[in-house]
Amino acid sequence: MRGIKVPEPADVGLFYDRFAQLAVDAGPDANANMHFGYWDSPDDDATLRQAAVRMTDLMISKARVSAGEHLLDVGCGLGGPGVRLAQATGVRVTGVTVSQEQVKLANQLAAESGLAERVRFECADAMRLPYEADSFDAAWALESIIHVPDRARVLSEMARVVRPGGRVLLTDIFERAPIPEHKREPVEAYYRETLLGPTVTIDDYPGLIRNAGLMVDEIIDISGNVMKRSMQEAARHKELVSAEIEALHKDDPAFHLDLGALSEVWELGYLLVVAHRPEE
Repeated sequence: MRGIKVPEPADVGLFYDRFAQLAVDAGPDANANMHFGYWDSPDDDATLRQAAVRMTDLMISKARVSAGEHLLDVGCGLGGPGVRLAQATGVRVTGVTVSQEQVKLANQLAAESGLAERVRFECADAMRLPYEADSFDAAWALESIIHVPDRARVLSEMARVVRPGGRVLLTDIFERAPIPEHKREPVEAYYRETLLGPTVTIDDYPGLIRNAGLMVDEIIDISGNVMKRSMQEAARHKELVSAEIEALHKDDPAFHLDLGALSEVWELGYLLVVAHRPEE
């Protein structure tokens, strides 16, 4: 994107500190799954929150982890996906984020869910994971690699800490086609104000995965199930927020993005990658 600064981890951490507070302001259920949703069809009437849970469940189904195994949640957000994974499968989860507020709220969610012994969240940089090689049975990055300046480095780190045979999964925003000039303004604002990293295409991913020492299992364009409805539903939710919340965030540019315009940018897509570290 033109003139868009590559995000630094510290800046991303501060950005999500602000969004963590927005979740607190919005109420106790808001931190369950703060990411894009997945709708089965254009006629699917699921809410954004329901569709976001469905996205988490899609990742869980692709992870194929079992009770007693250990998954690394890279960019864990407010803890909802990691907690849901632990509840559904019995695995242990370690989540990392660069946001101190997210760590606090995610650990609070784990404790309130009775999972503090199996699920923990820590502050760490995805490009410098503080774990020994082969420490985890699987790793995922659910809508977090979108913020990193170097996807290749994050993928290499995830591959390093996963045991041979272990799965690595991620979702990412990508360019399905060049963004036309008349659509660039809202897209550039989105990249700038939400601290998205460099643009990527779906054709970049086979090489990224192989260069990290991983084998590709699936690379799926799920844009049609995700992007338009997520933007539309997010715009609708923003219109329903209380005057108090709107006043609290009136000076936050990310709160005032033109989500309606973004919902019409079909060139902005969403992909799901499933890979594994080969057996040695």
